[in-house]
This record gives sequence, structure tokens and C-alpha cells, in this order.
Amino acid sequence: MAHKILVTGAGGYIGSVAVYLFLQSGYEVVAVDDFCTGYRQPLAFFTERFKGRFKYYEIDLKTNKIDDVFKEEENIEAVVHYAASCIVDESMKNPGKYFSNNVGGTNNLLSAMAYAGVKNIVFSSTCAVYGEAQYMPLDEKHPLNPTTPYGASKKMVEEIIDWYKKRKGLRYMVLRYFNVCGASDDGLIGDSKKPSTLLVQNAVRGALGIEPFKLTCPEVPTPDRTPIRDYINVVDLNDAHMKAIELLIKGAESNIINLGTGTGNSVLEIVKEVQSVTGVKFDIGKTIPREGDDAKKIANIDKAKDILGWEPKKTISDSVKSLVTWYKAHPHGWQS
Repeated sequence: MAHKILVTGAGGYIGSVAVYLFLQSGYEVVAVDDFCTGYRQPLAFFTERFKGRFKYYEIDLKTNKIDDVFKEEENIEAVVHYAASCIVDESMKNPGKYFSNNVGGTNNLLSAMAYAGVKNIVFSSTCAVYGEAQYMPLDEKHPLNPTTPYGASKKMVEEIIDWYKKRKGLRYMVLRYFNVCGASDDGLIGDSKKPSTLLVQNAVRGALGIEPFKLTCPEVPTPDRTPIRDYINVVDLNDAHMKAIELLIKGAESNIINLGTGTGNSVLEIVKEVQSVTGVKFDIGKTIPREGDDAKKIANIDKAKDILGWEPKKTISDSVKSLVTWYKAHPHGWQS
């Protein structure tokens, strides 16, 4: 029998690619989104393509309506929790939104899970919980010292989840993401953020002439003066979530795991790779630098290899190619 899971934030970029992968792998998926930043179109596509194995609810996790989903849907074995506000720069300007959405919404979800007796959760966390890197590559033992309200909100949620483990018997996999890029392998499901805050996406949009490309990063002490990040393909990332779900359903212990590639690229290196793959030399403009960016973040992914039996398979070039397919079909993403 197919495993039945609940996915929050299913209309968003990472969540929609995740749902697609889970459905393609035979799961039954119940999806939740409030569509404040997510989109209905991918969920309508899944409803049509995967008849009988996909269903979605329009629900804001800041309300208690999530309780009703657990009452309505029997035999949910696990939750994959993607729903969150996730723009670092915005969190610096509007911290209250991040504590309300990310912390308050998750607490409601965990409370509903505890009441319904659903014991397994995979949580989308972030390398932003580490703050400024004290050493490189960053492993899971690195001190947590977030420098933004976004990172702080995710750190709080990790702590709350651990309390639900201690007091309510919850079992979890907390997955700390580095920088996500790419679209589904067939290019059918991708990123619709407008404007996107993600470098690879923006560079591809620049190459395709959808929108002028502008550097949003501050000048930092790296060889080419642009930040170095660890760019992980969204399909690889979600493959790790699937492995985490499988382990939890089999009774694995709770864990915290980094998801990246273990290698880094500077912003300008990524721009050159996009120009190389697309064959387009686009102009590089500049705009006001974002707040909250630090110089370098690269993941140590040994734990992901050991615990999940996972490692990334896709290159930056693969991510660029999938994004080209996606943006050619959806130059402005899904329409809201």
C-alpha cells in the first residue's frame, strides 16, 4: 500500500517539486498551502495527472484549521514541512512576519500532529541557523548563531520540534538547506518567485531576456569579491527528503542533517556557468546589496551520506538546463 504523507507549502517552489517527486514515486500526498506565496496551478496539474493519489487544502497554518485536515484524512504517516517565509532580506525589514509565520505556524502544525497521533516530521531548515561561519565546511555541530530573523525563526522551530520529541514522542529529520536551484528534471515544475531572490534562477532569466540581471550581493572578502555558496539542485534536495521519510517510517532515530553539495561557487562563477550553458553573454547590472549576506557558506555533507545514504547527483549545468526548459515555458512562472 502507498505511504500517505502531508506536505505543507506544496504550492511553493521547493514544495511543488517535492510533491511531484513523491507522487512519481508512488506516494499518496495530501497538500496544504495558503497561497500567500505559493501557486494553485501546480496543484491543479497534480490533481489531474495523479488522480486519486493527490488532494490539497487551502489552509493558513497560523489558524487552527490544520486540525481539520488530520481529522478528515486518515492514515497520514508523516509530514514534510516546507511552508515558511524564507527571504533573508525581507526578514531584516519585517521580523514579526517571520516569527508569526515560521514559529507560530509550525507550533500549530506540531500541536495538530500530536493530537492526531502523527509521529514523523521532516522539517525544511536552513544553513542560516549557523550565522557567520567559524570554520568551513559547516557541519551539524557548528555553533548556532543566526544573524537574521529568518535564521533565528528556523532555529526556534528546531528547538520546538525537539521539545515535541521529548514530551510527545515525535520523531524528526531536520534538514538544513544550503542554496537551492534548478527545476524538475522535465522542466515542468519550477520557481515562480517574482522577483526571484535566487541567483541561478535570476541569471537564467537574464540569459533568456525575461528580466535584466542584477547583482544583489554585497562586496565580500573572497577572490572575486562576491559571496561563495553551496548550490544544491532542487531534485537532489527533495530526493534527500524522500530518503528521510522512508527512514522515519521504518522507525529511524531523530536527526539533524545538512543538505548541500560540499562544494562552493562564487556568484560570478555561477553567472559565467549560466552564460556558458545558454551561450548568451548578458549584461551584469548592480542594485542595492541585500542585507544579511555573509562571505562564504559550504556544507559538510558527510552526515547526509552516512545517515540518509544520499549524495547529490546533479551539476550546476543540470540545474541551469532544467531552469531554461522551465522558464521558456513559464517566463514569469505560474500566474497567481
